[in-house]
Amino acid sequence: DNAENMYFFSELALTLNEPEERVAPTDSRLRPDQRLMESGRWDEANVEKQRLEEKQRAVRRRREAEAVEAMEEGKDYEGYLPLWFERKVDAVTGELICVYKGGYWEAKDKQDWSVCPDIF
Repeated sequence: DNAENMYFFSELALTLNEPEERVAPTDSRLRPDQRLMESGRWDEANVEKQRLEEKQRAVRRRREAEAVEAMEEGKDYEGYLPLWFERKVDAVTGELICVYKGGYWEAKDKQDWSVCPDIF
């Protein structure tokens, strides 16, 4: 019903970005630029998007500098490690994949997001 007014998206597609309570502060549905855009505040959304992108670039530059410093000192540098997933080689395809390693649902139950980085 009313599909022509919903860009012919399925009900699932239309609800994928709906806010949900009690999620990690890193959940992409909490992106402030996205929320501003969805409320029609385009200029503010664009400014916020630029701020977020620059914040991401700064984090990348810091990690790259840390990697160079570690290399110069002859130390290992792990770099970014996902919180809820680990990289593994798929036994069948030989491709690098990400496999859930646990912790998210426990953190959600406790509402303890202290391990989450400030990405927004």
